[in-house]
Amino acid sequence: MNTRKLQDGFLNRSANGTAAVNRLLAKLPKNEYMRLLPKMKTVNLVLGQGLYEPGAAIKYIYFPNNSIISLISEVSGTAWLEVGMVGNEGMAGLPVFMGVSSSGTRALVQGSGTAMRMSSAAVRKEANQLGSLHRLLHRYSHSLLTQVAQSSVCNRFHLVNARLARWLLMTNDRLGVEKFPLTQEFLSNMLGVRREGVSKAAGTLQAAKLIRYSRGVITLLDRRGLEAKSCECYAIIKAESDVYLN
Repeated sequence: MNTRKLQDGFLNRSANGTAAVNRLLAKLPKNEYMRLLPKMKTVNLVLGQGLYEPGAAIKYIYFPNNSIISLISEVSGTAWLEVGMVGNEGMAGLPVFMGVSSSGTRALVQGSGTAMRMSSAAVRKEANQLGSLHRLLHRYSHSLLTQVAQSSVCNRFHLVNARLARWLLMTNDRLGVEKFPLTQEFLSNMLGVRREGVSKAAGTLQAAKLIRYSRGVITLLDRRGLEAKSCECYAIIKAESDVYLN
């Protein structure tokens, strides 16, 4: 790990546009961040990679930089649904902070990129010091719970078109890019709908020239249009995340 490079990236808040920074870590005072730095390792996360499984001990927690981690609930091992999304605004492995060694959800990499990784033991020790990290993780816990609750409402009551628009906007917020790989099968699992429903919803958004979907790659063309097409759930989730980070 190039400590000097990470220090520079933190202090400059990625002003050079080349280094992605986890926004939660960037909120820490400089002295606390520097104390954490030797305990963190920059790792590459690959699309589809599993980070921890339901019921299994969580060995590491992850602070995404420019990657996304989906929190997945499974039913009988045959069906699954995304119940939460973690990007550069937060941390995957929150049960560890809450004193629980395992999770009822699966953590799956949804968007490739890098993350800062810490051992669960190191997180427990740091969080118990009741410093800024402890306070930020408490606040993030509320933010993630808001997202999970609102996503549940969205998946139950809103049309697939609006849910897809919300999901794409949330992904764009966390990846910071308008173009990313995405198969219909993966997206159907994320939204909990049949592939035919995903195909129809994507076709509707594409016909409205809001996205382009070709050969497993989605490109966002009109973000404002997507925001108009999305349900109010996106604005609620984003507002909660923005408040906790500002």
